[in-house]
Amino acid sequence: MSCDNCKKNNCKLNIGRGCCFISDGEDTKVSVCAGGSKLNAYDWLEDYPNNKPDDIFEIQFKNTRKGYYRNVNDLPLRKGDIVAVESNPGYDVGIVSLSGDIVYKQMKKTGFNTANAEFKKIYRKAKPADIEKWQEAIALEHPTMIQSRQIAADLNLNMKIGDVEYQGGKLKAIFYYIADERVDFRELIKIFAERFRIRIEMRQIGARQEAGRIGGIGSCGRELCCASWISNFVSVTTNSARVQEISLNPQKLAGQCGKLKCCLIYELDTYIDARKEFPRIHAPLEAMDANYHLVKTDIFNRTMYFSSDPHSAVASIPVSIERVNEIIRMNRKGKKVDNLVDYSNTAKKEVEPDYRNAVGEDSITRFDSGKKPRKNRNRKNQSNGNNDNNRKGERPAPIQGTASKDNDPPKRQPAKKNNKYRNKKPKNTQQQ
Repeated sequence: MSCDNCKKNNCKLNIGRGCCFISDGEDTKVSVCAGGSKLNAYDWLEDYPNNKPDDIFEIQFKNTRKGYYRNVNDLPLRKGDIVAVESNPGYDVGIVSLSGDIVYKQMKKTGFNTANAEFKKIYRKAKPADIEKWQEAIALEHPTMIQSRQIAADLNLNMKIGDVEYQGGKLKAIFYYIADERVDFRELIKIFAERFRIRIEMRQIGARQEAGRIGGIGSCGRELCCASWISNFVSVTTNSARVQEISLNPQKLAGQCGKLKCCLIYELDTYIDARKEFPRIHAPLEAMDANYHLVKTDIFNRTMYFSSDPHSAVASIPVSIERVNEIIRMNRKGKKVDNLVDYSNTAKKEVEPDYRNAVGEDSITRFDSGKKPRKNRNRKNQSNGNNDNNRKGERPAPIQGTASKDNDPPKRQPAKKNNKYRNKKPKNTQQQ
C-alpha cells in the first residue's frame, strides 16, 4: 500500500516518521512511505550476500533520530517493518530503515563506536495495540510543544523549544531546545512533569540540527542537505566564501537556519589546491606607464586581473600566471616591464569557441512561423476585373505570349466565380 491510496483508505500521513496510519474501523495499520523519511539512505548492497552478522538493524524514529539495535529473538525483519525496541523506561516504537552490511557502513559514517557499544534489543514486531498507543502519543506532541513554550516564556528562560518527541509507550518525552547560553531548567522540568505526567528529557541541539529536524526547501530548489543526507555537521566560516571569491552577502550566504550554508565547503578543497599555483601578491606590479594592483583572480581560466586604480576594476587587464611570475622576478631585480602583457610572444591563434552552434539551436524564434505573402488579394482583384468585363459584354484580354483569333478561345481562361451581383438588375434612378 502506497501513499497514492491515502485518500481512498482514510490514511493519516505523518511526515516526521515517514509513514501513514490506516484505520479500518477495528485495527490500525501502518504503511511506510518509500523515501518519505529524513536522512533516508539507499541500500546499494541489498543484492549482495552479507559478510557480517545480520542481527544489527538501523531503526528510525522521529525526523533525524536513528538508533542501532540487535535482533536477539531472530525475528524475520526487513526494511519497513514496525518494531518495538528497548528503551528507558518502557519501550519505544520505530521503523526498520536498514539491514545487512550497509548498517556497518552507516555506523562508521556516523562515528558510532561498535567496539565498546552495547546494542539495545528488538523486542517484537509492533502489534495493533502498540500502533494505536503510538498514534495516541504522536497526537500529543504538538499540543505539548505549544504548552511547553508558554511555560518557558513565563519563567523568562532564554531558550527555544523546537520539537517534542514522545516514545511509543507514552512514558517519556524528549524536548529539543536551542539556547545560546547555559540555561537552568530545573524548575522547568518540575513543571513539565506535573503538567504532562511523563518522564522528561531535555536535549540541546544546534540551529543546523533544528533545520534538519524541521526540513524545508533550499534556495537551490532541492530538499535541505541537513534533512536529506548530512549526519555530521562541519563548522563553516566566511573564509570559505573568500577563498572561492563569493560575494560576502549575508542574505545569500545564510541558510534557513540563520547560519552559513553547508554547501560552501563542498568545493573548498578544490579551490585551495587550485590557488596553490597562483603567486601571492604583496605589492603592486611595476611597469613603465604605471603601477598595477591586483583586482580579482579567475581560478578557472588561470588569470589574474590588474588595474592601475586600486579602488576601481573598470579598466582591468587580464594577465596569465606565468607572466605575473615573470614580472615579479623582474621587479625584485629592480627592473620595470614595458607592458603588463607581453605582446611579442603572443602569436595569433585561432581560438575555438566554447560551444558549437548546431543548426538553429541559438535562435529562440526558430519555431515561429514566418508571415506568408498575401496572394489571395491579387487573385481577387483579377477575378473582379474579369467579372466587370463580362458584365459589359467584352471578351477577356488575351494572355501575353499566346496567339488569339476571333473564333478561337484563349488557351487559359480566368477562373469563374459566382458573383451575387451578376444577375441582379440595377435600381431605377431618377435623373433630375
